[in-house]
Amino acid sequence: MFGDIARFLLNILFTLYGAVLLLRLWLQFVRLPPYNSVSRTVFQVTDWIVIPLRRVLGGRGGVDWACVVAAWLTALVYLTAVMLLSGASPLSLLPEGLWIALLLVLKWGINLVMWVTLLMVILSWVNPSAPAMPVLHALTAPLLDPIRRMLPSLGGLDLSPLVLFLLTQIALMVLSRIGLPIFGL
Repeated sequence: MFGDIARFLLNILFTLYGAVLLLRLWLQFVRLPPYNSVSRTVFQVTDWIVIPLRRVLGGRGGVDWACVVAAWLTALVYLTAVMLLSGASPLSLLPEGLWIALLLVLKWGINLVMWVTLLMVILSWVNPSAPAMPVLHALTAPLLDPIRRMLPSLGGLDLSPLVLFLLTQIALMVLSRIGLPIFGL
């Protein structure tokens, strides 16, 4: 029972931190101003790992690879902690553990898209003038705009968040078939 509780808490802790690292990448991708309160908080929480990695990796192709590598390293640490909790040697993860960590980062990213979209939809119903709405719109616009162009207009009803939510669910199902059930992730 203690092992299950510890695995659950580790999963939450590492998933949240991995999602924050990926959110940093997403914020930079949509060019959200760094003085925004959300950006500032995300940067403060992740600077300790991203800045040293950025000195080594730099940014190529418009992607902050330091955020990606930091999320991947977070996934590796999570997998190592889970292996240690289960009593297995973390070295038994090699080499497939490196790929599983990459799949885990992908899972975190897809979950992040899903939760940000869901949060945007709920806030648009409850309080469309909330201070977080411009940030949520900026984050989701690159994903929702192509879907909006493909969907027929239904008056004032926007189904693009629903389509994006369904696509993220399908992506998570595909990802779970690829290899995550092997490690119970």
